[in-house]
Amino acid sequence: MKDPSDRPGSDKRPIKMLSDRLLVCLEGADERRSSGGIVIPATAQMAKRLAWAEVVAAGPNVRSVEIGDQVLINPEDRYEVEVRGEEYVILRERDVHAVAAERLEEGSTGLYL
Repeated sequence: MKDPSDRPGSDKRPIKMLSDRLLVCLEGADERRSSGGIVIPATAQMAKRLAWAEVVAAGPNVRSVEIGDQVLINPEDRYEVEVRGEEYVILRERDVHAVAAERLEEGSTGLYL
């Protein structure tokens, strides 16, 4: 039987995203707080709710998103992966609903967060 540390990706090799894929880190995936300060656990049943995530890597064909941007995604439509002990989500650029970044020109989003 092979040692688990011999599997691909278990060492410190660089990772490159391919095509239009994004590697994102979900923000506050464990729990949320209501506007009144009440803690809402991650297990609470909610209607479909989008979540903000930070882009940590992007493939060469990604056009509208850059590393460090905040993106609005559906947390149910995702592929989870663990990289070096950290949990990330892989998705396609077309699965991003909105982008929040300081680099965006004034008036391009219609919202200021």
